[in-house]
Amino acid sequence: MKIRLVILLTLFLWNCEDKQTSKQTKKTTTKDSVVETIDQKPEKKPKFPILTDNNAMEFFLEYEKEHKENKVRIYTDFGNIDILLYDKTKFHRANFIYLTKRKYFDGTQFYRVVKNFVIQGGSSDAVDLYKKRRKIGKYLLPPDTKRGYTHKRGAISMPSSEIENAYKLASPFQFFIIHRPGGADYLDKDYTVFGEVIEGMDVVDKINAVETDDGDWPLQNVYIRKVEIIK
Repeated sequence: MKIRLVILLTLFLWNCEDKQTSKQTKKTTTKDSVVETIDQKPEKKPKFPILTDNNAMEFFLEYEKEHKENKVRIYTDFGNIDILLYDKTKFHRANFIYLTKRKYFDGTQFYRVVKNFVIQGGSSDAVDLYKKRRKIGKYLLPPDTKRGYTHKRGAISMPSSEIENAYKLASPFQFFIIHRPGGADYLDKDYTVFGEVIEGMDVVDKINAVETDDGDWPLQNVYIRKVEIIK
């Protein structure tokens, strides 16, 4: 009788330990499962790719199909300049619209002013500008000079990259506006005209009249406060 009682007591204790172990295991598994779920959240993909010479043209080919805007307003302390961007120079138009929507030009400057010739903008010596460029990418645009557009007074064009290149690849972050009354048609074969001033040439005249140093940099900064798309 005693032996039988001992056996029953032993079985009862084993059964209690098994249930307790089962509860602990289940609880631990549940915790681990929650942790794994948190760790496996998908990372957010960037809205835009980092552009390079290898993917920029393909990107703008698709971008220009959905972004047909062709008018922008440049806000400066001297007044506003309205620009019409040409549809035929689609890569350069798309590039300018893209940079405008990314707010790249906001806070840049007309950093080069050549008397009775051009005003050139889209750059500055600010550190945050280089941060903007890193987020957008590093790329150049090929020239598109056979559309019949000329460097007339008020034409907006894109300068070549600062690096030496035989194909006049353009620096996509900068632009210049022709101020000279008779234009500068000798530039037609080398640089891409992709738009023109439709209102605000008096502002271009004011900016072209500012005092500059020997490197054509204005003695007082001429800021582009912002660039926005208009209808």
